[in-house]
Amino acid sequence: MFDHRLRKTGIALWLALATAAPASADGPRASYKLDPEGTFISPDKKVRLEQYARENKDGDLSYQFWTFDRDHRHALLLNPGKGDDLPAYAAGFRFSPDSQWLVRMQKLGSGSQTLFLYRRNGYQFSPATKKPLGDLAWDYFFTTPTSKGMHRDPENPYGLDHAFVALVRGMEENYAWMGQHWPDSRYVVISLSFDMQGEDDKTAPWIEDWHCVYDLKTGAFSVPPDFVDNNAKAVTYPQPK
Repeated sequence: MFDHRLRKTGIALWLALATAAPASADGPRASYKLDPEGTFISPDKKVRLEQYARENKDGDLSYQFWTFDRDHRHALLLNPGKGDDLPAYAAGFRFSPDSQWLVRMQKLGSGSQTLFLYRRNGYQFSPATKKPLGDLAWDYFFTTPTSKGMHRDPENPYGLDHAFVALVRGMEENYAWMGQHWPDSRYVVISLSFDMQGEDDKTAPWIEDWHCVYDLKTGAFSVPPDFVDNNAKAVTYPQPK
């Protein structure tokens, strides 16, 4: 069972390292093995991302995420750190259609996930935000009317129970399936979910698949009018007994 409290300090430190400047090197050490299913190629075919894993003494895994050019040069480590500072789970990645942005979908523990955003610099990517994009999305959520009566638990390293931040599918096609006609590579659509498990207030709601948009040009969050109906359905209140 994933213990939120015991991992509080380690997770906080890991998040800080994960958003620090990436480390350049020749590539992963021999102790890290390539995950054959963890390779992603940018739409312009000029950048490749590879995931490498190492089994630790306790049997757990540690992951590193590396970017290279098409000829496997210009190696860069997206998540510098070592030991317990490295994620214990593989990640999902999506490039923007213009290949200038990269989103990392990182599992943190049981029922918990966040997002990291990177900006392209030549053949490499560096963090585009000081905090994980997932944390910024929660910050925005708690400024909206939907969050009235809800709060973050200061004793929880994520601030919420089972806080899950997802990238809504369709980034690679500018969300055409949603009927949107947005400028190319301008927006990222994010889904938020969490529950109030353990709260004293048994009437507190939970959230499942609440949508917002992050503007890559301005760095601002918003809820487009087309999302209002979805977000109304995303809020569920316990049935009175």
